[in-house]
Amino acid sequence: MSDIAGFWAVIPAGGAGTRLWPLSRAAHPKFLHDLTGSGRSLLQQTVDRVAPLAGDRVVVVTGVAHAEDVRSQLPALRAERVLAEPAPRDSMAAIGLAAAVVEAQDPEAIIGSFAADHVIPDASAFRACVAEAVEVARGGHVVTIGIEPTHPSTGFGYIQMGKPIKGMATARRVRQFVEKPDARRAAAYLSTGEFRWNAGMFVVRAATLLDLLHRWHPELADGVRAIAASPDRLDEIWPTLEKIAIDHAVAEPAADIGVVAVVPGDFAWDDIGDFSSLASLLPEPEDGPRILGDAALVHSVDSTGLVSPRGGRPIAVVGLENVVVIDSGDAVLVTTRERAQDVKRIVEQLKALGRTDLV
Repeated sequence: MSDIAGFWAVIPAGGAGTRLWPLSRAAHPKFLHDLTGSGRSLLQQTVDRVAPLAGDRVVVVTGVAHAEDVRSQLPALRAERVLAEPAPRDSMAAIGLAAAVVEAQDPEAIIGSFAADHVIPDASAFRACVAEAVEVARGGHVVTIGIEPTHPSTGFGYIQMGKPIKGMATARRVRQFVEKPDARRAAAYLSTGEFRWNAGMFVVRAATLLDLLHRWHPELADGVRAIAASPDRLDEIWPTLEKIAIDHAVAEPAADIGVVAVVPGDFAWDDIGDFSSLASLLPEPEDGPRILGDAALVHSVDSTGLVSPRGGRPIAVVGLENVVVIDSGDAVLVTTRERAQDVKRIVEQLKALGRTDLV
């Protein structure tokens, strides 16, 4: 597939990934790691996925602390295409700043926002979906990509699909976005066939996004446009910007006025929220646990789960089902796949103890 004229990929690269401690740290978060054994970090895989559509029109928005690592991992990306946030101000400010920078260069540009830490094995299906989303966005819509649910997850928000959009292969209008449901409601959503997971992927004309943002949050829209016009004002303006997610700032109110569409994404997708989901992405061996790293360092007897010997030391596991053992060199985590979501509580404890060297 050749690149799409006027299409830019925006990659927000933030978050500490606390449920993936001790591999993911504030100073070296999960998007900078190879967590699939591919030899490429999640960030690099994201750029590889969008490059056939956007060419060199890729903008990464990340924290000041990570900008140097991002540039190091993406040497082909022009330095000015890495936008460094002085401090986190949630997704709307990050994506809005990228949209304003792109709009200043090409007022008719379409942007697609794709998080740096997602895993999508079928890149060609992803690109076909985005290509349709771009066509829908040219008509003035905010377009989201809705992932086909594989189970009634309580960990994702949902998108309710409405009527098909005329002239488009699969796109439909969005009736509403709904927050993360409880298990009963999630099962009810799936039974209707109308709901998709909200993966936070948006395709929209940059100017349309900013104009809609101005409608509901004018100071935020004006602020990012002012930074794009005068980059030397970043440190002055950035701290004044409202902290709000793009879903709440634009997507939800825009759905209420009927200008949001969804293109169904029938491809496997994972945001690697914890070590249990990470384990599911790794090849299952004939015997023993799944391994992230050097398999020669892992020795097991009657055990399953996930082991990562990143510290370079041998790890032996005996008689444990669904165990998670992560050795990062300076810390060791032992838990189970069932309790993987609770790893963030260890990070909270370490922060309370002042162990910033470990988080």
